[in-house]
Amino acid sequence: MKKEVKKTEPNKKEKRQIKINIAVYLILRFLVIVCMVEQSLKGNWHSVLLCFLTLILFTLPTIVSKTFKVKLPATLEIIVYLFIFSAEILGEIQNFYGIFKHWDTMLHTLNGFLSAAIGFSLIDILNRTERFHIKLSPIFVALVAFCFSMTIGVLWEFCEFAADNYLGRDMQKDRIVEKFQSSRLDEENNEPIKVDNIDKTIIYYNNNDKIVIDNGYLDIGINDTMKDLFVNFIGAIVFSILGLLYIKDRDEYKFIERFIPSVKKIQEK
Repeated sequence: MKKEVKKTEPNKKEKRQIKINIAVYLILRFLVIVCMVEQSLKGNWHSVLLCFLTLILFTLPTIVSKTFKVKLPATLEIIVYLFIFSAEILGEIQNFYGIFKHWDTMLHTLNGFLSAAIGFSLIDILNRTERFHIKLSPIFVALVAFCFSMTIGVLWEFCEFAADNYLGRDMQKDRIVEKFQSSRLDEENNEPIKVDNIDKTIIYYNNNDKIVIDNGYLDIGINDTMKDLFVNFIGAIVFSILGLLYIKDRDEYKFIERFIPSVKKIQEK
């Protein structure tokens, strides 16, 4: 005879958090719709498509929660909504990437932190499940979280590279480089020649057009990619260390649970 189960009812604190989540979701969704209307009136159909994509991404936390029977902490869910809004609407459409120098850096660091949290939760849930006879050490769980985060970061850089090379975008932001070294300047000996006094670089394009860059040359993405991976590394390291401490003392580091998805609790009827 099968046992009937029922969902646990949320307490007052959880109900308040749910209301806050809904409020944040509705406000951000309203702002996206306003932006979509504005961009459609301007005829910026690429931006309209980004707004539509953002609305779809906003539904992911709910879909993931229902499909995989996991509970997303209120803090994590709000951060995910704000992350999507900051990357797509503020970053791409409102050009925060260009206006604020470290906007992209902030988002990639946060991505490293959150991806490590998700990777950590996947292993920690299995580690605490009685059906699995193998119990992984805390250090191994933290290592898996770190590797999971770095893998997500690398895959995203692949997406940026593909968008730039096959869709004509510029997700790997160009940078002005003031010095470099290259063995291409001495191919006979294959020795890197250091160049650290670039007067100016002239780029000719579209036959007659040109742009002059003073005191440097235009790098087309490698510096941005490596910077993104490095800050992703920092975010992953930070959470992996916190996750390791959480496993060793769950009561003292209980605040970490705000960022870790967990299995939904059920009660036998």
